[in-house]
Amino acid sequence: MAISLKDPQDGDLNEVSDINVTPFIDVILVLLIIFMVAAPLSTVDVAVDLPVSNAQPQPRPDTPVFLTVKGDLSLALGNDSLSREALQAALDQRTNRDREQRVFLRADGTVAYRELVEVMNLLRNAGYLKIALVGLEDTGQGAAAAGAKP
Repeated sequence: MAISLKDPQDGDLNEVSDINVTPFIDVILVLLIIFMVAAPLSTVDVAVDLPVSNAQPQPRPDTPVFLTVKGDLSLALGNDSLSREALQAALDQRTNRDREQRVFLRADGTVAYRELVEVMNLLRNAGYLKIALVGLEDTGQGAAAAGAKP
């Protein structure tokens, strides 16, 4: 509550009912400065070159089921070519209807990601949810060869 320091005529000090906004503005300005300083610190803008995975290879089962997507987008189960429509029947025959068995999915390097995902959707629709993607083991020579290309 504020008071007026004018010389009152009746000898009584009158209270002023106006809101004093100066302290409020000071607090807002201090908060603005704090947020301006803290905002750049809260963002993550660090350039990171993520390394190649060097995970230890998992042991292979005795009779792995390999499904291959060739460069011409045809499928092969093991060494036998098959159509996309016959995939479920061939997998059921190969795994004795064991849908918990892992299917190792290989793809040619020229196969688009979209096509690989479509084959994974076919496997999911067939009931085979355990899918392992097969790649070459990183021996360090691949990175050197990739860097040597013009």
